[in-house]
Amino acid sequence: MKYLLSFLAFYLTAQFAWAHHTLKGTILNAEDRTPLIGASIGIMGTTAGTTTNEFGQFELVIEDAAVTLTISYLGFSEKSIEVDEHSGSILILLEPAAIELSQLRISASEMNSVNTISKLDLKLRPFNSSQEVLRIVPGLFIAQHAGGGKAEQIFLRGFDLDHGTDINITVDGLPVNMVSHAHGQGYADLHFLIPELINIVDFGKGPYYTEKGNLNTAGYVGFTTKSTLNKQILKIEAGRFNTVRMVGMFNLLGEELALKGHNAIAAVEYNMTNGPFENPQNFNRLNLFTKYTGQFNANNSLTIQLMRMTSKWDASGQIPQRAVDSGEISRFGAIDPTEGGNTSRTDASIKLLNKLASGWNFENQLFITNYNFELYSNFTFYLNNPEYGDQIRQKEARNITGLNGELSKTTGLGKNSLTSKIGYGFRYDDINDLELTNTVNRKTDLERKSLGDVDETNGWVYADATLESGRWLFNGGLRADAFKFDYVDKLDSIYTTLSDGKVQVSPKANIIYRINDDARIYLKSGIGFHSNDTRVVVAQSGYQILPPAAGFDLGTSFKPASNLYLNVALWYLYMQQEFVWVGDEAVVEPSGESRRQGLDLSMRWQPFSWLFADFDVNYALPVAIGEPEGENYIPLAPTLTSLGGLTLQVRSAWSGTIRYRYIKDRPANEDNSIVALGYFVVEGKVNYTTDFMELGVSLENIFNSDWNEAQFAAETRLKNEPNPVDDLTFTPGVPFFFKLSASFFL
Repeated sequence: MKYLLSFLAFYLTAQFAWAHHTLKGTILNAEDRTPLIGASIGIMGTTAGTTTNEFGQFELVIEDAAVTLTISYLGFSEKSIEVDEHSGSILILLEPAAIELSQLRISASEMNSVNTISKLDLKLRPFNSSQEVLRIVPGLFIAQHAGGGKAEQIFLRGFDLDHGTDINITVDGLPVNMVSHAHGQGYADLHFLIPELINIVDFGKGPYYTEKGNLNTAGYVGFTTKSTLNKQILKIEAGRFNTVRMVGMFNLLGEELALKGHNAIAAVEYNMTNGPFENPQNFNRLNLFTKYTGQFNANNSLTIQLMRMTSKWDASGQIPQRAVDSGEISRFGAIDPTEGGNTSRTDASIKLLNKLASGWNFENQLFITNYNFELYSNFTFYLNNPEYGDQIRQKEARNITGLNGELSKTTGLGKNSLTSKIGYGFRYDDINDLELTNTVNRKTDLERKSLGDVDETNGWVYADATLESGRWLFNGGLRADAFKFDYVDKLDSIYTTLSDGKVQVSPKANIIYRINDDARIYLKSGIGFHSNDTRVVVAQSGYQILPPAAGFDLGTSFKPASNLYLNVALWYLYMQQEFVWVGDEAVVEPSGESRRQGLDLSMRWQPFSWLFADFDVNYALPVAIGEPEGENYIPLAPTLTSLGGLTLQVRSAWSGTIRYRYIKDRPANEDNSIVALGYFVVEGKVNYTTDFMELGVSLENIFNSDWNEAQFAAETRLKNEPNPVDDLTFTPGVPFFFKLSASFFL
């Protein structure tokens, strides 16, 4: 009997080994032989499929002796090839082609496939700055309120995210958010990124992604820059308000080296504008970028990257509505015309990707950042100092050192596959002379309210596993973050280092079911967190310093027709009690529990080969828990937003787009007695392109609407007012604006 059982076991093992074969392959751009990351591979007639990794590589279990693979990637011609169990490692070259919505694939193997629409949006929609690219996330709005050099205010899913408190933003793995920042926790200034260099925008909403750590509560956005250029470009733009922008992008290595896998590019961008304000902005920014990528063989690559940004500006700041209504100033006037600032950032990173003999992908990135910031603001005018005013200076000098590492491997398990990830890393922020000082006209210091040094360290480790079984995908992960906070108060007569620390554990669980080639449903869940400012941590002795957020998304992505894509999601997010460092006042204030829930709807439609339509509508119901009815509004939290447009892509040289942005009125304070006004703004762009040049015109606020960009409810006092007034303060949105551009392809 035991011999029979042994024979049956041997027979079944042999049959299993024959019936299931793991196919390996690499997908490259046929023009420059660069890897295509995120290309879709499917087995014709089945729901099985996968996507390529950072090397453009994939692994796929095939059950039959011979199958047909279908390979697609947005902006490339679809390809079908036949393979069998004897196929070794295959190489597939895709040819660039016209953009077709049919090229978008809905895959159960991609945990966050909703962001595939960003590939389409990035290719079709114009962006005037890198910060505006954040709007590629459906439902995300931004607002500028202190000159063009300050990071914009961000709104998403019922959150006023300030300048980045609850959204994790990276560029090529480098953190954009600044923890324990002089102006506010998580401050995310993306202006160092040149928009023409953006290759991939990866985003996700909610705290469901194991590899995303601190500040990933409302969501995350990850940018990947280009490694090579199809065309070298010289570009100049000029528009109203003395606006000039110049961009140069160049390949540094020849075609022969590029075909061997070695690419190096460099780019420079210069911006200047006075803006529409009566007090000219005198805004200037210079960006420099260089990047080398070497693909030494199919299993090893090296990336070395350097970036530099420097910027300075004047600003009019926000103004009180009553001063405009009385005629004291115009919409583009100023109460304090001496606001503004300067900032700089330098980044260097080296990244090594290896595919080990054991089949594991091994990724390590080491980076350093030097950052300087100085900002002059006046939010309350003459509230605290009726004689000299309430201008403040916020300033810091920072060095960041960090490491990102990950091991990943996909293993065939019969008909199933298991992708395992183990991640690790650290980030150390050395912040010196973190300052808040009352000033006059930027020149005279009145009172130093806060001055200190911060050392903040965040180390992490995580494990993540994704099992694909037929139509199902099961993903689970666990992340642990350890923090060490040190603060030295330089205004204290006695030298003391105040220290604290904490460990946060964040579980994630996600399920995706692929109904067919054109539809899937998903349930995502997880716990995330954002750290508080170090000055809060030591003030609270470590109490509630890493407030968690817990949420879920229940949604579906489907294509009812090959030219129509829809995504619908119901979501919920809970935020725990926290304490917040108010950088404008140097005080700690409590912020209670909150609950947000809502509905997201995104549509992408291509009714004709030459016309694309996109439409996003996002509804949120934000509520402060534990507050009386009617006093439980969350100030400035958006409730209803929408963005959409039409884009023309014809076979001739002409292309163009017309777009709108809409945000509904929303409470500006807890009892809704002051309302932040909504707006509807229309913009457009037309381009004429030839083989060697492109001419374009961009229009903003086509109907010249009066709209408020940033808005706040604040207690303020004007120079001659005897008593403070609770009023709406705002920064006016840009009036009708046009910009001409000319690009030359070298």
